[in-house]
Amino acid sequence: MCGIVGAVANCNVVPVLLEGLLRLEYRGYDSAGLVVANHHLHRLRTTGRVAGLVKLVDEQKTEGLVGIAHTRWATHGAPSERNAHPHVSGDELQVAVVHNGIIENHEAMREHLQEEGYVFVSDTDTEVIAHLVAHNLKQTADLLEAVCLSIAELQGAYAIAVMEEIRPDRIIVARNGAPLLLGLGEQGNYAASDASALLNVTRNMIYLEEGDVAELDRGQYRIVNCLNDPLGSPVERRLHVSDLSHAAIETGPYDHFMQKEIFEQPSAVANTLEMVCNAQSISPHLFGSMAEKVFANTDSILVLACGTSYHAGLVAQYWLETVAGLPCNVQIASEYRYRDPIANPRALVVGISQSGETADTLAALGYAKRLGHQYSLAICNVAESALIRQTDLRFLTRAGPEIGVASTKAFTTQLASLLLMTITLAKMRNKLSAEYEQQMIKALRHLPAALQLALQVEPQVKIWARSFSQKNHALFLGRGVHFPIAMEGALKLKEVSYIHAEAYAAGELKHGPLALVDSEMPVVAIAPNDQLLDKLKSNLQEVHARGGELYVFADADAQIQESESLHVIRLAEHAGLLSPILHTIPLQLLAYHVALLKGTDVDKPRNLAKAVTVE
Repeated sequence: MCGIVGAVANCNVVPVLLEGLLRLEYRGYDSAGLVVANHHLHRLRTTGRVAGLVKLVDEQKTEGLVGIAHTRWATHGAPSERNAHPHVSGDELQVAVVHNGIIENHEAMREHLQEEGYVFVSDTDTEVIAHLVAHNLKQTADLLEAVCLSIAELQGAYAIAVMEEIRPDRIIVARNGAPLLLGLGEQGNYAASDASALLNVTRNMIYLEEGDVAELDRGQYRIVNCLNDPLGSPVERRLHVSDLSHAAIETGPYDHFMQKEIFEQPSAVANTLEMVCNAQSISPHLFGSMAEKVFANTDSILVLACGTSYHAGLVAQYWLETVAGLPCNVQIASEYRYRDPIANPRALVVGISQSGETADTLAALGYAKRLGHQYSLAICNVAESALIRQTDLRFLTRAGPEIGVASTKAFTTQLASLLLMTITLAKMRNKLSAEYEQQMIKALRHLPAALQLALQVEPQVKIWARSFSQKNHALFLGRGVHFPIAMEGALKLKEVSYIHAEAYAAGELKHGPLALVDSEMPVVAIAPNDQLLDKLKSNLQEVHARGGELYVFADADAQIQESESLHVIRLAEHAGLLSPILHTIPLQLLAYHVALLKGTDVDKPRNLAKAVTVE
């Protein structure tokens, strides 16, 4: 949930550290800090955004050839300067540490280190690492060995970067359950939580694997792995050349990343479906070389995901059971990992995550494997993520970098991917005729254009936003496959506008939620022209009869008439299986424009961070 940047170079690294932190601020923005080596370790920390740290650096004219930096999302200890990273061990072997993740045994470690005479000045779990590394440096003069010895004593998921004062010409980084990569440049070597943080200095990246510890200096690096050797065994990791562009991580002509990413959805979906849209038939090999064999032996689907990705899984449940005839069980990953479910070895486990580093999803996937599930598939946006590396099959959503904390294009590309998976499984189960397959390929080819058309409702949505921005609560209704879309719409509104919003299957209104309906409770309904439309119209009448204000996103052919308290925005004619993807667009636009009017921080909502790499 936090962002790490490290640099060892032939020139002042402070601009690299600050630029990297600004790129990573979506991962956390409660506080920020850095430490650089300039004759001795010099540390700066501040609460709030990275901009505050930039100001502090300018005021103190901070420079250095080696440094580590951090932007924080608070887990242990309130956002404050004393809890901000880097944390240091204050004895004669001064050590500085930045950390992403959670140290689960930090309380026991703290007690042990206090008995050894170490004084703690923060409420964080991270300070344990600094003192532990300093303590182990008394046993070995090598910082890399000291870090290896230290992580052997730590429990939890983490990525760390470490510096020491007596040899300030290098940094040590380590990864266990949280993302970390190396950047190899002409002027020096670097480390970061995300490739976007290093694009201004290099495109040559090495993605560290579980248990890796790396030493970086100006001209070289070395990597050891500590999974089976407490002092680390030398390993080689493959070099990747990033294809990210600066334009992809800039807002460009848009006011916010969320706005940009909403309007990037036609191109993001086109990129995701490129292989199938240019083909004459749908092949299981789109999901990996083993896919044909795995899909042939699959008799059910288990989806594991969190948040927005969970909603995508719920939509897929309707598709898989209706089109492919496969039972589908969708589980919130953070709950699944603490249950005692019955494993079916022939069930394909599908993990869905934008970042591929979501801690709960990774843990749930590992748990499913230990229970006896044989095969797994990742739907993910990051090619070198942990989720991709831990699954047998994979499909990259190719949404490009998503910087806004509230997910938009990641969701629609996940839906497109899951629909493609559904069609593929249906074909392999002889549930898809050749004629229907061609119809679906044609529909998928048209999807980017249909999304572009859906974006044209923005002026009408802006008008609705004026009314919504004055409200404190809202209800979202949907039926069938559109109920999860209502859930996603409610999530978006509360994420970025802080308006309390709940979603219900519309048929459940009379079983409780109808008690909330009055003129101050706007009710948003998704009204596609499908087999449940007449049922939904009856639910809308229940709201109307209680004086509720209705805001309905309807298909053009849904025949819902406007009235004084029933407002309608019409999309295109009913899009069949693609309808949930298209109805997502106006709900995103509504959340965005309500948030603008309320003056909230659209891209960085309070208390939230983008990549949830802690439990």
